[in-house]
Amino acid sequence: MGQNEANHKVALITGANKGLGLEMSRQLGQHGLKILIAGRNLEAAQTAANELQNQGIDATALALDVGESHQIQSVVQKIDDQFGKLDILINNAGIFLDGDWLTSNASSISLDIIRQTFNTNFFALVELTQALLPLILKSPSGRIVNMSSIEGSLTLHADPNSPIYDSKPFAYNASKAAVNSFTVHLAHELRNTPVKVNSAHPGWVKTELGGEGAMMDIEEGAKTGVQLALLEDDGPSGGFFHLGQPVPW
Repeated sequence: MGQNEANHKVALITGANKGLGLEMSRQLGQHGLKILIAGRNLEAAQTAANELQNQGIDATALALDVGESHQIQSVVQKIDDQFGKLDILINNAGIFLDGDWLTSNASSISLDIIRQTFNTNFFALVELTQALLPLILKSPSGRIVNMSSIEGSLTLHADPNSPIYDSKPFAYNASKAAVNSFTVHLAHELRNTPVKVNSAHPGWVKTELGGEGAMMDIEEGAKTGVQLALLEDDGPSGGFFHLGQPVPW
């Protein structure tokens, strides 16, 4: 590992070959970071990395299905061998299997869909974060950003006056509430280290998951994750934010 590699900030973004993941990678790359584009399909990740490289961004593609433990270990080893640390982890990979947003299916949704949703949105996120944490702790300013959703807010779901009161797809919402819990617990555990851990609500964004009816463009939706990835040393940890404003748990 050369001196330049040791000093260069390195960011890993999962699910980064398209949508929010790609746009967050682009915006972070514009700040001069080394970007690791992680995607289930290496060819798609390479296409995304080539796109960023053509814009002058230092981007490398990695094959990473977050649900495959052996791929996680391979990525950890590659990052350790090449950089010896990881400065930023954005846990962006996620799925939505409930069917539609304006549904209330807690009484009928299959356990299989719940398990599939949690396997990707929660268990894989925890496994990857735990595996990479020793490398993140080697960074002088490690940042972990868990891409959550306002749909994970129990406070807002219980409030009849909230904008998401009638949006009740159970598997997705519960998985994001679990992600928020992980954020709070990990931030507390790491409170005496330089590492900061936060959850991000990107907004209702025009992506494959958000749909064409969404209110925000991808460029705007990427800003919250990027802000949390680039927090100063006096920034918050253990919070839930949207464009710099707290979101209720």
